[in-house]
Amino acid sequence: MRDKIAKLIDVKSIMTLVLTGGFIGLTITGQISGDQYLTIYTAIIGFYFGTQMQKRADKAE
Repeated sequence: MRDKIAKLIDVKSIMTLVLTGGFIGLTITGQISGDQYLTIYTAIIGFYFGTQMQKRADKAE
């Protein structure tokens, strides 16, 4: 359990969460549209999960 929490406290994880929160805030206040939010959010999440999958693949080798 402690190991899982330590993995969550990673710079990439923190940046992903902060950016997600920021874009949700911008969408709620109407500063960006839902379509723009979806595009940006998809790119951020895709990058995050892509790097996580690469780490797992590197460990498996």
